[in-house]
Amino acid sequence: MTHDNERLTGANAGTDLDWDAQAAAFDDEPDHGLRDPEVRRAWAERLRDWLPGRALDVLDLGCGTGSLSLLAAEQGHRVTGVDGSPAMIDLARAKLAGRDAVFLVGDAAAPPVGEQRYDVILVRHVVWALPDPGRALRHWRGLLRPGGRLVLVEGVWGTVTPAGIPADVLTGLVTPLAAEVRTERLSGEPALWGKEVSDERYVVVAMV
Repeated sequence: MTHDNERLTGANAGTDLDWDAQAAAFDDEPDHGLRDPEVRRAWAERLRDWLPGRALDVLDLGCGTGSLSLLAAEQGHRVTGVDGSPAMIDLARAKLAGRDAVFLVGDAAAPPVGEQRYDVILVRHVVWALPDPGRALRHWRGLLRPGGRLVLVEGVWGTVTPAGIPADVLTGLVTPLAAEVRTERLSGEPALWGKEVSDERYVVVAMV
């Protein structure tokens, strides 16, 4: 029998961090704050590829300080962001002040959105840290409208004590939930990370 968390590396390591304490310095990482114009442009271009061109309702789970939420809002989408850290949510609200965006404190695995449904669920570097990623994915699938999509940016980071979820494992969890699944490798794109990387980084885009 294959368990949902089989081959997750360092699973739940992220839950050990005090994300409120991390919030003030979170955007210092190039791919978190997107302060470098080249990094920001690279993520904006990728987001355009992953999201349909029309205005959509996007649910950004584990949104952190809202950097990807901001890019989505700038591209005309209506964004709801969810994060378990109140400090992160405060920063996201400030970052998107005046935009068509709402931010909620809550569990990314079971977001507090009631009966609301979305066109896209956007998740970056969250699935690997969940205690039961398969269950979360099934729940997220139920939050999508017909024809919606999951956009899951994940990876396996580091070599000495690697943490993450391999692409084949995540694809295996998503495939039964979707009509079409594609995986794009992102490791060879230093503009996304602000540096050259050699570990595994990728996105899974699943249409339902």
